[in-house]
Amino acid sequence: MASTDTERREEEEAPAGEDEDTGAQVAPIVKLEEVTVTTGEENEDAILDLKSKLYRFDKDGNQWKERGAGTVKFLKHKETGKVRLVMRQSKTLKICANHLVLPSMTVQEHVGNEKSCVWHATDFADGELKDELFCIRFPSIENCKTFMETFQEVAESQKKKEENKDASAAAGLLEKLSVEDKSEDKAEDTTPVKSKEEDKPEGEAKKSDAEKKE
Repeated sequence: MASTDTERREEEEAPAGEDEDTGAQVAPIVKLEEVTVTTGEENEDAILDLKSKLYRFDKDGNQWKERGAGTVKFLKHKETGKVRLVMRQSKTLKICANHLVLPSMTVQEHVGNEKSCVWHATDFADGELKDELFCIRFPSIENCKTFMETFQEVAESQKKKEENKDASAAAGLLEKLSVEDKSEDKAEDTTPVKSKEEDKPEGEAKKSDAEKKE
């Protein structure tokens, strides 16, 4: 009886044998296709990329409200050269801010906090244009200064770009007017000139014909 219990105990304590490879292949129940995810930033180059926390001023409640914590970027379009500010939340990637940096924009340090700065913008993060007052806070003073300097440099570069564009447009207009003036002068030069005989009175013209016959 004791030997039987011992054998049973040994069988229970014995390690299970490894599963044998039968060579059978099981096809997956659901076939997942590769999906290409686009962010809308494929044609842009990142000028700056910093971790931060963004706030917007609620006019109705007269207080600052947090928009999210994540990464703020300055993205320059490869073809147009325009630069926009984009910020997404770190986990959900939801857009917190999305607007162009215009020549008229300025950024300044938040009063009493060297790690924060504020600026006005017409933002499109919620799918419609809204006038917003933003405040952004960084982990360090250095990052805040870098952000402000880059912001001002971008605004200045966009201002020069607009000035060059206006100058080119003005030059093109002057060139067009110059071409039109030349064409008008040319038209005046090609005006047919009356012959001397046409300028003579009819009597004199007839007389000359008679003289020729004689």
